[in-house]
Amino acid sequence: MNIAILCGGISPEREVSLSSAALIANALEEKGHKVCLCDVYVGLGEDTKITKELFRGDVKYSHKVSETVPDLDAVIAENGGRRELVGPHVIDLCRIADAVYLALHGGIGENGQLQAMLDIYGIKYTGSGYIGSLLAMDKDIAKTLMSEAGVPVPPGFVGSTDDPDIKDKILKMGLPCVIKPCSCGSSVGVSIIEKESELDPALEFARKYEKRILVEKKIVGRELTVAILNGRVLPAIEIIPKNGYYDYKNKYQSGLTEEICPAHITEAEANLLADETRRVFEALKLKTYARMDFILAKDGTAYCLESNTLPGMTPTSLVPQAAAAVGISYPDLCDTIIRLSLE
Repeated sequence: MNIAILCGGISPEREVSLSSAALIANALEEKGHKVCLCDVYVGLGEDTKITKELFRGDVKYSHKVSETVPDLDAVIAENGGRRELVGPHVIDLCRIADAVYLALHGGIGENGQLQAMLDIYGIKYTGSGYIGSLLAMDKDIAKTLMSEAGVPVPPGFVGSTDDPDIKDKILKMGLPCVIKPCSCGSSVGVSIIEKESELDPALEFARKYEKRILVEKKIVGRELTVAILNGRVLPAIEIIPKNGYYDYKNKYQSGLTEEICPAHITEAEANLLADETRRVFEALKLKTYARMDFILAKDGTAYCLESNTLPGMTPTSLVPQAAAAVGISYPDLCDTIIRLSLE
């Protein structure tokens, strides 16, 4: 097949996306496909001829995620200050492809906007549709739907960094707590607050990415993540950062986090996590594959933190590890995701 791989974009997770896309491209080539990598924001050159000659099967790709979140203003400046989120000829490329692999993380690639645009043109793409993507990306909506489905979620509230009383509201709820932007992934803008003096820096950090924030009580327990592929729940992975918490740097820099797969949990705990993963998948109307993040508290409650509709596929990412634990190689995983998306 000729597969267009969309990546990059104007998103704080841009670097993660570029790394995922490089590995996905190599894997799909290994499975006999031809690919064309396209940064959804940069697009193709204005004079590019949109033909099937753009798809290649003999190019090797690589991209290393930097330690810090990318400067999106600099990316925009490098592209002449263009504010359109979809670059030249992106849709034209997608229309001549047999399928589109969405290797995007965050932004329009994960909030349903790009999915809706592709739907308008009848273009097949990987992952969930625009409804599921929208529901899962907005942490406020997702949390409400998960709770209504009977899935435990951390207590908390949605607020604004512009609210002059936001600190008082947080202190009334009580510390320690977690502050996160409502529509970011990869722990971008996230802070764990243990004492009052940490509130101002945490609010300012979140505000860099979004004024609307989710504030939650910190749940003490084991951090676990569970992937689901075509209705099959894959083995849980326990995440143990060597320093601090599972932030952007610890996620994507090799060797900074211990990831135990399969996690050392009881059969009952594994069944509980699997049941809640399926419940979240259905409640958020997701398709093909996703990954759910949990905290398993000491009392045995599994609190769902969020769902990832286009989980990372970088060298340190978790879904490939879970797939490998049941004998699914990285190339087979990418190929399976493509084929399921065409059904």
